[in-house]
Amino acid sequence: MAGTGYAIVSLALFCSINIHKAMSLQVEKVLHHGKSLFQDVLVFKSTNHGNVLVLDGVIQCTENDEFSYQEMIAHLPLNAHPNPKKVLVIGGGDGGVLREVVKHECVEEVTLVEIDAMVVEVSKKYLPKMAEGFNHPKVKVHIGDGFAYLKENTATYDVIITDSSDPVGPAESLFQETFYELMYKALLPGGNICTQGECQWLHLPLIKQVLTNSKKLYPVVEYGWASVPTYPSGQIGFIVCSKEAGRDVKKPLRTFGEKYEDENLRYYSAKVHEAAFVLPQFAKVALRD
Repeated sequence: MAGTGYAIVSLALFCSINIHKAMSLQVEKVLHHGKSLFQDVLVFKSTNHGNVLVLDGVIQCTENDEFSYQEMIAHLPLNAHPNPKKVLVIGGGDGGVLREVVKHECVEEVTLVEIDAMVVEVSKKYLPKMAEGFNHPKVKVHIGDGFAYLKENTATYDVIITDSSDPVGPAESLFQETFYELMYKALLPGGNICTQGECQWLHLPLIKQVLTNSKKLYPVVEYGWASVPTYPSGQIGFIVCSKEAGRDVKKPLRTFGEKYEDENLRYYSAKVHEAAFVLPQFAKVALRD
């Protein structure tokens, strides 16, 4: 649930952390609008992008293109691990990441920690294709703060995926160095993490800072990206880190196989995995140590 960075104003959607970008989605019908304990929660049916989830005026996902983000944030860290059995998802209350994680037969248990119960409730009702992950027997759901949960669960997980919105409001702390320290401690030896990494076209200073902080903790830190049409500049990034020195997370250690990819995936593949870490020159130079 990355957060596209666009805020809804009439039919226009403006970037919440970069006011120089705007796009529009046509609203056909408002399906839900309410105030949770933490944020404003809106779901509307759009004319061309299916149902759309909006938190505090910022779009989180659309049914039309959510698959590219969900597949990449899940399969990049999971397929870069030799045998992930226990997985933690922080955020992701729409269920999309869960849907992708349970495609890995080696995963024995996946826990989702979502601070806002209303997000889970409306996603089950209005985003059923994403929320189908909640129905899997390997899934456990904990409604609560990810920060507090990590403090209580050290050396527990093979892979941690942080599916956060933009670094404003409830998600701001998830981009800070302390949070990366907690994730490090919650990993088992050889564990991987993957976090939403913002847009290389818009947020290079923020990305650079998070990468710099991550390298203080993890011996392996890489930045990849994917195309998502309704995200700012049509792109979103992923910060992938590993506790295992020398591990090349840019190449999958495990693959689904071409037949499985053709039948069950719409964006991710073993080839796309490797291609995701090839950055355009402006970003490569800006993010270089």
